Amino acid sequence: MVALAVTVLGTAGLGWIYLKLNGGINTFDGDGLSRDRPQAGSSQGENVLVIGSDARNDGNSALGGGSKDDIGRSDTAFLLHVYADHRHAIAVSIPRDTLVTVPPCRLPDGSWSKAQEHTMFNAAFSVGQTEKGNPACTQNTVETLTGLRVDHTVVVDFKGFASLTDVVGGVPVCLPQDIYQGDLDPHRATKGAVIFRKGQQTVSGQKALDYVRIRHGMGDGSDIGRIKRQQAFVSSLLKKIKSDGFSPTKLLPLATAATRSMTVDPGLGSAAKLVSFAMSLQDIDLHNTKFVTVPWRYQGARVAVVEPDASDLWAALKADRTIDGKDARGNGKGAGGGGKGAGEGAAALPSSAGTGPSSAGTGSSASAGGVSGAGIDVAVLNGTSTRGLAAEAAAELTRHGFTVTATGNALSRQHTTTVVEYGAGLRSRAETVARLFPGAELRSAGGRGVDVVVGSSYTATEAAGPSTPAAPPGTVPDSLAHDARSADDDLCSDLSYGDGG
Repeated sequence: MVALAVTVLGTAGLGWIYLKLNGGINTFDGDGLSRDRPQAGSSQGENVLVIGSDARNDGNSALGGGSKDDIGRSDTAFLLHVYADHRHAIAVSIPRDTLVTVPPCRLPDGSWSKAQEHTMFNAAFSVGQTEKGNPACTQNTVETLTGLRVDHTVVVDFKGFASLTDVVGGVPVCLPQDIYQGDLDPHRATKGAVIFRKGQQTVSGQKALDYVRIRHGMGDGSDIGRIKRQQAFVSSLLKKIKSDGFSPTKLLPLATAATRSMTVDPGLGSAAKLVSFAMSLQDIDLHNTKFVTVPWRYQGARVAVVEPDASDLWAALKADRTIDGKDARGNGKGAGGGGKGAGEGAAALPSSAGTGPSSAGTGSSASAGGVSGAGIDVAVLNGTSTRGLAAEAAAELTRHGFTVTATGNALSRQHTTTVVEYGAGLRSRAETVARLFPGAELRSAGGRGVDVVVGSSYTATEAAGPSTPAAPPGTVPDSLAHDARSADDDLCSDLSYGDGG
């Protein structure tokens, strides 16, 4: 399903299909987006959230099974980051079992839910218990998790996915072993017949849907292994479309199939907007299209985000640095004019991200001159044995317009690094606070406000003065770069995870 959105965003680049497409584009209500979001323009690149919905309404139950009256659920999701140079892109998959904080989300009656901590990621899409799901809540959750502003969200359902694979004439896939009916339906009493033979083959329609949804029979039967096959499928689909070319007779059926079963945010709610975004992707080749999974580990039967690795990844994306360390800010050059601010280059920003510890302040206090704390309450605690440090930090905050609600001593007085802790829905405020504390870590906490625990590094930074050079953006862990898939990788490589099957 995620392949569908990537494809239409990357191929709907002909003006003559505007009117044909406009009638088939559905949008979700933007009123459900959080009012406490990461700042717009925090990166010169763009972030597009792609959600594969397993909602059974509107004829989807015939393909996915289940009841047509069931609530909408998120089957898979990834965050597509298009770098500012418009020559690189990366899709970061988020396992549906990942434990995250789901922030307050808008309900059908107009009220807002309470924040839910340690909740499975795919639960966000079901907040409100509606048939079509809650894509705005999933977008809010991704912004809370990553600290990145999501510029657009695209939701694709079973019908759209199946229709697309039919239109392109099937997609080449590979299986590491034979797969049986019992693998697709683990509740089946017998193993059943073979539905996929080991090796390469071409699939479309229902068969393609079965391929990307199957979990059992390969590796440990987890969502992690399935994500690997989904990433391989998207890669293969992109190859197929590029190799077939973009003649009018091929493009119109493809784009029509895509938009008919796709729901987007209001910012992409017309053919003109889709085409404008699509044109910015035309110079990204297959090798520079990467797929990774957010750094993770098992936590019982669920998945936990690994820190600080995840924060390093989000920081690299915010700085438009590729996973192999290249500067992809564009600086006004290349296709698309180098990002959202064409010709403006990339802004110098804190490399803060993630729900766990993350490097928040990368510059000196001189870079904080434009920080405004208007309307932001913050408590300050001294995490060192140096007397008066909380008061000094509080004075600095006050000079920048923050309201200091309290000062005191932290339980631990051994902090080296300053830590900015924040409650649910307060991440963007914490990021603003962190700009005054170079090298600070951001941490999601259970409280209801923003707290600064001042570390000994604060004194050293103040002594260094405004000439202290900015630290480079955080680098992505070597293991993540090593495990990344490129869209031009071997079709049969890296298709499962773990033992079993």
